[in-house]
Amino acid sequence: MAGSRSSLRGGVRRGLAGIAVPPAVKLSRQADARAAAGDAAGAEPLYAQALAADPTLAGTHNNRGNALRALGRLDEAAAAYRAAVLHGLHEGMAHYNLGSVLRQAERQDEAEAAFRQALALRPDHAEAWNNCGNLLRDLGRFGGAAVDYRRALALRPDWADAHDNLGAVLYLLHEQGGEEDAAALARLWRRDHPDNPLARHIGAAIAGEEADPRAPDDYVRQTFDLFADEFDRKLAELDYRAPALLAGLLSDEEPAGDLDVLDAGCGTGLCAEALRPYARRLVGVDLSDGMLNRARARGLYDGLHEAELVGFLATHRLAFDLVMAADVFCYFGVLDDALAAACAALRPGGRLAFTVEALDPADGRPHRVATHGRYAHAEAYIRTAVANAGLMLRRCDRDRLRFESGEPVTGLVVLAGRPAG
Repeated sequence: MAGSRSSLRGGVRRGLAGIAVPPAVKLSRQADARAAAGDAAGAEPLYAQALAADPTLAGTHNNRGNALRALGRLDEAAAAYRAAVLHGLHEGMAHYNLGSVLRQAERQDEAEAAFRQALALRPDHAEAWNNCGNLLRDLGRFGGAAVDYRRALALRPDWADAHDNLGAVLYLLHEQGGEEDAAALARLWRRDHPDNPLARHIGAAIAGEEADPRAPDDYVRQTFDLFADEFDRKLAELDYRAPALLAGLLSDEEPAGDLDVLDAGCGTGLCAEALRPYARRLVGVDLSDGMLNRARARGLYDGLHEAELVGFLATHRLAFDLVMAADVFCYFGVLDDALAAACAALRPGGRLAFTVEALDPADGRPHRVATHGRYAHAEAYIRTAVANAGLMLRRCDRDRLRFESGEPVTGLVVLAGRPAG
């Protein structure tokens, strides 16, 4: 019996028909195993040896291209993908791989031709439509990019990245003078994806249609989950000042370190360093788990909660001495519920500090959602809403929150308090 098992294993090594595996194929398979283990540096020489033995292995050319791309050898990767096509790999994926590496190498015209060939061979490849859209966006062809993103979403309706890409390119199209085209495409986006939070909110803003009283929770969560890893870097590039401005409102008071403090919509924890000296207990709340993971890494919070803000405040009545909300209420149009909940969560004498984007008084409306999805508020509305919530307004300053597209964004920096009596 032992001899029979040994003979069977030997037969498997030679293949079912008893034909030995060619050396080039063996080398290619060894390279595939290394590539699958994440060892591109070890795989690439084996692919090269395999192709030296048999240059007609189209799939091996393609896989070598993948390894070369992982190693940053982009021109060589492009040559490998072209060799794969030359030797008969006439399928969409080879052309898609070629387009992707050419885009990475900033060879845009060649990349677009490769993507179009990939899509001609495989029109159901959502990733190819999305990446072709990315290429057109790089080239400033925003309308064409939007069309390609829509094609990707027709194939993968729930793909968050493609929705985010479409919203971003419609914003760019609108800001670069294509308001009518952007509005028309935004209306189609809303029509085709009525349950998607980005389509519902950003689509309405760009189309100039009636927006919700506040940004949908799913929109906020999805936006910041996607943005979490680059959030701090992006805001630094925009000279984001809201946390520092809010800290300035508190600077005339000695940080006794005995307050219960809530960082409302804490994000990655940019306010934590300023708040920590005031707090015996510092708590953060945010909708985005991705943002909370970054905040947790700072090690400055006593507790972090993934929750919707108004609901969280409503279940923590009289729990805090200070609530800070840096650029959080810009995701609310109507502020009544949020400010009332904040007042209820404050102890007598407690303070609420927050920022909003300032709406030009000439607009005439209390609040308005802009094409980037954030609401701006009129100062008169803020003053009225604060009073209606049972809070006393202590400061309402105008200052620059950040830059956007090279232009300063003016905001209102507000300090209010719950009466002590």
